[in-house]
Amino acid sequence: NSTNDPPTSAPSSPKLGASRCGSPLLTLDPGSPMGLSDVDPNILKCFKPIEVSTSYDVPTDKEYYINPPPRDRPVRLYCDGIYDLMHYGHMRALEQAKKSLPNVYLMVGMCNDKDTHARKGKTVQSDLERYESMRHCRWVDEVIPDAPWIVTQEFLDEHEIDYVCHDDLPYASAESDDVYAFVKAQGRFLPTQRTDGVSTSDLITRIVRDYDKYLRRNLERGMSPKDLNISFLKEQELNIQKQISAIRDQIKRNFQGTREDVVGELEDLKAELRHTKVFWEDRRQDIVRGFTSMFGSQVNKIFGRKRRDPEGTSQNAENPAKKTRKSSEKCVDDQDSEAASS
Repeated sequence: NSTNDPPTSAPSSPKLGASRCGSPLLTLDPGSPMGLSDVDPNILKCFKPIEVSTSYDVPTDKEYYINPPPRDRPVRLYCDGIYDLMHYGHMRALEQAKKSLPNVYLMVGMCNDKDTHARKGKTVQSDLERYESMRHCRWVDEVIPDAPWIVTQEFLDEHEIDYVCHDDLPYASAESDDVYAFVKAQGRFLPTQRTDGVSTSDLITRIVRDYDKYLRRNLERGMSPKDLNISFLKEQELNIQKQISAIRDQIKRNFQGTREDVVGELEDLKAELRHTKVFWEDRRQDIVRGFTSMFGSQVNKIFGRKRRDPEGTSQNAENPAKKTRKSSEKCVDDQDSEAASS
């Protein structure tokens, strides 16, 4: 601690005064050089900022009792987990713990690969990679590797932990329905809120869902099929997919360009038709009057003759029919006479 800092209760562990953030009477500045400001407008669009608590009051609306915190020294908080593919959900849980009280020393315990693979399954990152990732988190004062899967009384005493922080939903294991039950019973559990919409499982699901796309990306970046653990046939399948995607993109680009050209030509045609329509509508009356003045008498004669012709035509049309019927009857009579004489 700085020589200007007020005195504390000087606990036996030297770790108590080893906060990364300076004074044990810490009030975090959201715009501090520890990281990005919490008032960044791009951050505020997505997430509600986590305020720094200036009170030592603890929640009283829980089903379990929470001890009052010490006020004459940093409050030692402990978070534990796997923290594989560390993401903003992890970070915000740690930020909540760090800002939950005015003066916090935050420890993070991380389980090793042996325990994690046996109890939960294979991780993407090794334990050493996970430890190193956590070491760079702005909210963490101390990383505890090889942490126990279930917090024990001996572990609490060894690290002088005041509170264990986690979301307060029961966390079951093979040994217990809630691994934090005995910590809650001692009043040494301080709850945080889980961030919805993100988890390590969700990140892995995204990768598996778009597995072929990531394989193609890595092949294009120079990785070999052997590095990616894929067969020759799989490599050829990915190459075919790449060619099909390229053809599809080219068709889309060409279609878009052709479509724009066609739309432009149609608009020009519509404008020309509108102009032509207006022109002929303006000229229509003049054309009708001119035509009538020039050919009116001839038109009247033609239409008058046509009105008279149908009557004469019908009469003339009737006579040939009668003549035809008479000729047919005469032919039939002649044939009957010839038949009779023979």
